[in-house]
Amino acid sequence: MKNLVIVESPSKSKTIEKYLGSDYKVLSSKGHIRNLSNTGKFGLGIDLENGYKPNYVILKEKSKVVKELKSAIKDCDNVILATDPDREGEAISWHLKEALNIKDNNYERVVFNEITKPAILESFKHPRKIDDNLVHSQESRLMLDKIIGFRLSRLMQNKTEGKSAGRVQSVALKLIVDREREIEAFTPKEYYTIETDFKDFKAELTKYKGKDIEINSKVEADEIINKLSNAYNIVNVDKKLKNKQSKLPFTTSTLTQMASNRLGFPASKTMSIAQKLYEGINIGTETVGLISYMRTDSIRLSDLFVSETERYIKNNYGKDYAGYAKSSKKNENVQDAHEAIRPTSIDRTPESIKKYLKTDEYKLYNLIYIRTLASLMADAKVESTSVDLENNDYIFHATGQVYVFDGYLKVYKDYEDIEDIVLPDFANYMSSVIVSDKVSKIQHFTEPKPRFTEAKLIAELEKLGIGRPSTYATIIKILKDREYVELKDKKFYPTETGINVTDKLQEFFSGIINVDYTANMEKELDEVAEGKMKWDTVVDEFYKDFEPLLNKAFKEMEKVGPKETGETCPLCGNALVLRKGKYGEFIACSNYPECKYIKHEEKEKPKETGEICPNCGSMLVIRKGKRGEFTACSNYPKCKYIKQDELKELEETCPECGNNLVERVGRYGKFISCSNYPKCKYIKKNKK
Repeated sequence: MKNLVIVESPSKSKTIEKYLGSDYKVLSSKGHIRNLSNTGKFGLGIDLENGYKPNYVILKEKSKVVKELKSAIKDCDNVILATDPDREGEAISWHLKEALNIKDNNYERVVFNEITKPAILESFKHPRKIDDNLVHSQESRLMLDKIIGFRLSRLMQNKTEGKSAGRVQSVALKLIVDREREIEAFTPKEYYTIETDFKDFKAELTKYKGKDIEINSKVEADEIINKLSNAYNIVNVDKKLKNKQSKLPFTTSTLTQMASNRLGFPASKTMSIAQKLYEGINIGTETVGLISYMRTDSIRLSDLFVSETERYIKNNYGKDYAGYAKSSKKNENVQDAHEAIRPTSIDRTPESIKKYLKTDEYKLYNLIYIRTLASLMADAKVESTSVDLENNDYIFHATGQVYVFDGYLKVYKDYEDIEDIVLPDFANYMSSVIVSDKVSKIQHFTEPKPRFTEAKLIAELEKLGIGRPSTYATIIKILKDREYVELKDKKFYPTETGINVTDKLQEFFSGIINVDYTANMEKELDEVAEGKMKWDTVVDEFYKDFEPLLNKAFKEMEKVGPKETGETCPLCGNALVLRKGKYGEFIACSNYPECKYIKHEEKEKPKETGEICPNCGSMLVIRKGKRGEFTACSNYPKCKYIKQDELKELEETCPECGNNLVERVGRYGKFISCSNYPKCKYIKKNKK
């Protein structure tokens, strides 16, 4: 009996085939093979009048793949669909079954969380059928995204300089625009803190007569300081031993955030590298998946992995360092289908396989490995000391902390900012009264919320329940590609186009393009996946709200044109405007396409050098070329004289003709050649 296994990624197929043996042939669909057509009303590929029935077509570039898979099926007794263990993977399996005409009794569906031999063999012991609920959830998401994307994008292209809009991308853009406006509207407020210096520590004013204190001006600060003596009463000393817990293992969201903050990786880069680590890396003796599936919002770790890691910790660090698997309060947006992102083997340390990994692969694997290991180690123990000092009814407070047991920080200290802050042993003080050396007032100003970084935007989307782990990197890429946002110092700034698109969407679609509506839709799609809600109900409820608003917008939305420059077109007299093209901004006529005038910037005139051309007697000028500035004749093209730069003569002689060698500057930088060029064409080769 021959079994055909279909996965979605070519890089997986050879590894999995090797694990399964000669009775199995493993082929790849190379991702999705079908998508909604562009036929029917509005080109959506959805029958809007008859229960939202989708019309799928085989992707043009996948016709050859489908043909090969159909041919392979003929030689096999059983088909095993082994695509990714999430909604997207389930949908790919369903599309394969439908497009390849696979009968219900002639296929099995298997899922695995990691590409290792034990995991693959175990998964094949527990086949199932395709989960229709998961498929319907993905289908409805696809349809909603196409309805919103196609229809709103057409509107934006028609009425603004925007190129697209989307269910999640437009909400993400709104978050960035709203934050920018908060910053612009923010008025800083002055406030002060008061700090007193003692011999061994500092303390800050926190209360007056038992109530929290705010100091809003220099005058207030000075009045308080004038009331203070230099003697302070120690009124309370509190010493506690506290536990400091390690972080949870990585989800997709927390991994992309941490990789952004610590490694400087964009979300798209993190996911691309993680995909490679998951699908398999040749580590000399074998090709194996190094991490578990990287699209997840679960923090769960398998019992087997936990027990193996506990053994590893005890053997390498001692039993005191062994911790426990942590759990978090179940979030209604979390899909617990698979584990957290973790190494497939705790024994496969980053250093042991470093030579097989590219630099960035190693960095990300090391981050995942250390985070997972730390999550299963014991808590760190911190001795925390606090002291309150009284002076004329004013209370000053100081805190200190000393790490008495490093616990998980044994491996994780490079990823967490920690420091010992030592306070003196107040029991050794001869008196409860101590004297300060200095009192200072420190001016501050309130600050607005910061602009979003990639990491902060992903965290915010996750917190609000918008999008899924697999979509965050794509959303951010779209916002950048559409030129809706700019990255400056790793922070998002909305562009004028991004602001205009957001404003127009809010004018007509504020009830749909907002956080609450999008988060609720995400919740409903999850309920479809769980079989608690029908997919067509979700689509129908949305479409009935959306279409009337869209029709109104097409009729009433005012067109936002390109920005006028204040100049007039020399051909037709209409205003010149600033447009955006493939190669950046340019100035053109507002009456396009009737008038196709484009303003070309006048080229800067060459600067005269004061030197005379030795060939024709014209003035020499400085011109700009591909390789920078050069001196040439102003009478070009009649005279093509170019002044050669002075050559640096070296003490070495040419081995071919005996003339001196010189240092020249060429297309690829500096090089050494014969001064007798072009008669002698000797060039000295660099020693490698």
